[in-house]
Amino acid sequence: MNDVVAAAGASKKIRVGIIGAGTWAEYGHIPALKLLPEFDITAVYSRSGEKAAALADRHQIPYPVTSLSALVDQGEVDLVLVLTPAPQHEAGIRAAIAAGKDVYAEWPLTPSAAVSAELLALAERAGVRHLVGLQRRLAPGYRYLGDLLAQHHIGQLRSVRMHVSVEYFTQRRIAALYYTVPAENYSSLLHIYGGHFLDVLFAHLGMPTTVSGLAVNQFKEITLIESGETQPHTMPDQVVLGATFANGAVLSVHLESGKRNNYGAQIDITGSEGDLKITNATSFGDAFNVIEGARGDGQPLQRMPVPAPYDWLPANTLGGSVNELAHLYAAHARDVRDGSHLAPTFRDALQMHGVIDAIVESDRSGTRVALP
Repeated sequence: MNDVVAAAGASKKIRVGIIGAGTWAEYGHIPALKLLPEFDITAVYSRSGEKAAALADRHQIPYPVTSLSALVDQGEVDLVLVLTPAPQHEAGIRAAIAAGKDVYAEWPLTPSAAVSAELLALAERAGVRHLVGLQRRLAPGYRYLGDLLAQHHIGQLRSVRMHVSVEYFTQRRIAALYYTVPAENYSSLLHIYGGHFLDVLFAHLGMPTTVSGLAVNQFKEITLIESGETQPHTMPDQVVLGATFANGAVLSVHLESGKRNNYGAQIDITGSEGDLKITNATSFGDAFNVIEGARGDGQPLQRMPVPAPYDWLPANTLGGSVNELAHLYAAHARDVRDGSHLAPTFRDALQMHGVIDAIVESDRSGTRVALP
């Protein structure tokens, strides 16, 4: 009888309630969840009842609700997704934890490390699963790259160079990106793109021991396109940092926003026995990662297809960034089923918050800062 109960529990769908009916919810989360048979979207909340109802109608979501409490207290919700801008995350996370529901929040978790630490403690005391949207680390290409490094495919790590250029976060921004302008929202180039891409490196290479940062603000004012409103802007749109790993390997990173052409991401890895490179034609979009490598001396880089077992998803037409998000949900389903710990958590978010704080402190003080 116990085996029957366990089998029934393993096959039960994870019922999802969504807080926030914005573009990324519809473009990213809903397609990712619909792809996976382990999930069922059952409820959606927006401050606009009309918006919640329209989204529910387009995607056959049974319960569009008009209050936060109605979403988290819904009996047919197991996992609450908090997809609002970062300053609004705290309220949704607290409500979900208080209701005893597992909770996912987009990165950045909150604008405050202290608040994020408090939410982590609350979630762990309540015994609920907590996830954060640092999904890029789970892309098949990055996991394959991590395994190649762990297996010393190119020998001992000597250096890593990452360049991320973003066509977004320009001097003229659509009104929907209003929250990326004020410093207190913790939603700048460094916080959003820096957090996502640095997490990829540190999840698969380990944490550096020290960091030196330079953060430069070139866009002193931001104009919202629809209204023509101009706002002061103090956040960096160019970030350069250097770091060292425990084995003496060095890391250099350049993040830049408002790139007009030739944008995307590239990571070059030098080992004692060879080299690896991973590239993407966008920093966020439909393109997929390309991995190349070579061993020995003077060899041309050869494309290295990602082995099929790294793809955890059913056949699909999702673009690269949505595919990464779907892999996070696939990881969560495996964690629920197997008791594993594949999906990134609030603890990972808090660690990344500490890295960003160290970069900001290094830029402020002009000194190298040790990472905890």
